[in-house]
Amino acid sequence: MPPTIAIEAEKLARRYGRRWALSDVSVRVAAGSVLMVAGRNGSGKSTLLRVIATAIRPDLGRVLVGGFDVVREREDVRRLTVLLGHQSYLYESLTARENLRVVTDHLGRGRESIDRVLDRVSLASRANDPVQTFSAGMRKRLSFARVLLQEPQIALLDEPYGQLDPEGFALVDQVVHELKARGVTVVMATHQVERVATLADAVIVLEAGKVQSTARGTTAC
Repeated sequence: MPPTIAIEAEKLARRYGRRWALSDVSVRVAAGSVLMVAGRNGSGKSTLLRVIATAIRPDLGRVLVGGFDVVREREDVRRLTVLLGHQSYLYESLTARENLRVVTDHLGRGRESIDRVLDRVSLASRANDPVQTFSAGMRKRLSFARVLLQEPQIALLDEPYGQLDPEGFALVDQVVHELKARGVTVVMATHQVERVATLADAVIVLEAGKVQSTARGTTAC
């Protein structure tokens, strides 16, 4: 029986001014798999994740996420996905715990999981400290806590190892393993190719906005 497809892009294109950040990108990602998106700076990795997350619209082509169109059914897509991007979008004056309460209250969920996820990302001792006192690495850890708290079906991780120390690298690896074990589809845009290759079920390499190569179980053209 063929796997369920979580993400399907067909001839996707996105332009910034006169420059095409993505051009004729087609890719299918099986549900519950881990896809690594590799490529140099400016190759289109972040743009691809942001289109999937509905943060920006494609100029051409079609993208379905969980069967929903990213343009016509944005809210349905957003209920399925979470994007960990370069910007943390944390509330600086609020504590770590208060930041996560914003998430649970927005989702209409109880707050009983907050302390658990803070402990999971090694921030339990700083739970009541304002985010403005946090280092870049601690902010990234809190962003990961938010991903875990949201319990997405699809997690889009843009350079998840950035700002982290070796202990933080191990945390990312563990979180990805945990997400996959729960059946979450994970798409990781990263420069840490050798490290992520051991986690990924499939790999695509972007160059100047186009898919240059694929490996393992992915289908791209």
